[in-house]
Amino acid sequence: MAYSRSEMEAAFRRFNETAAHGGATGDWVPWSECFTEDATYYEHHYGHFTGRAEILAWITATMAEFPNNEMTEFPAEWTMIDEERGWLLCAIWNRFTPLGDGEVYQEINWTMLHYAGNGQWSYEEDIYNPNEFGVMVGRYLKARRAAGIE
Repeated sequence: MAYSRSEMEAAFRRFNETAAHGGATGDWVPWSECFTEDATYYEHHYGHFTGRAEILAWITATMAEFPNNEMTEFPAEWTMIDEERGWLLCAIWNRFTPLGDGEVYQEINWTMLHYAGNGQWSYEEDIYNPNEFGVMVGRYLKARRAAGIE
């Protein structure tokens, strides 16, 4: 089924806004509501999750753990939309809380979303290089220690 670009863009704006809310507050319920009840989420490090409730339980627990709870911003760098097939591919920065040292501690992942209509996504897959994420997390933790943040 084909969807309009404007409908998919609006759903993606909501997706980004609710991710920002989750990162700032730890409340991932609005973000989980961007998915259909039977959505599938494939996170290459953590595995497959089926259904909105399972996705919510996973994201809430994962993002509450240190150092994930320091990853508070998720700005999109670019998006590509295939409205005929309902796919959206984007590059999302996973950005840590600023330490005040002038550095931006972030790493990118590509997110693939399948639109199901009604402002909701039926599928998400996050694609990234875990080694690059590990290096970035290591830099962030070293900078925290150097700044005297425990």
